[in-house]
Amino acid sequence: MRKKKCFIDRVNNFMIVCIITIITLILLKSNSSFKEFFYKNVYEKNFNFAYFNVLYKKYFGSPVPSENKTKTVFSEKLKYSSKKKYLDGVELTVDNNYLVPSINSGMVIFKGEKDGYGSVIVIEGIDGIKTLYGNINSNLKMYDYVDKGQNLGEASGKLYLTFKREDTILNYEDYI
Repeated sequence: MRKKKCFIDRVNNFMIVCIITIITLILLKSNSSFKEFFYKNVYEKNFNFAYFNVLYKKYFGSPVPSENKTKTVFSEKLKYSSKKKYLDGVELTVDNNYLVPSINSGMVIFKGEKDGYGSVIVIEGIDGIKTLYGNINSNLKMYDYVDKGQNLGEASGKLYLTFKREDTILNYEDYI
């Protein structure tokens, strides 16, 4: 009975999302003021997908029916022995094989290599702040959602952090 109810809830949520999408598409096609509003707020501004993801899960649940509801417990705070200014942010001296906790909840919006930072993950927080974690080995994928304190991956010796809101570099001391 529980599986049937869960399936019905998923179908209902899917139908609601489809209806909202169809209404949005109709309004975009037929209403020029709505089209202008939509393009201005979605394409011209920095759209915060992490915040949208939180709202979606709150009202509709997970978009993936088979999503694992349990996460490994890892609610750590950032630990480092020294820090110094580095490029647009900070270089932290950490232990070898240091498990890096997420500073904030958000969504992975970049994973790859960046000059000066090595292997990088960028997480857009629900507050709109993008945090770059450099010199990190991680199994996270693009668009994974992470909670504050969740294990992001492993760094050895050095961890690089930068904080940005849109194109403005923020002072790292306010966040670590």
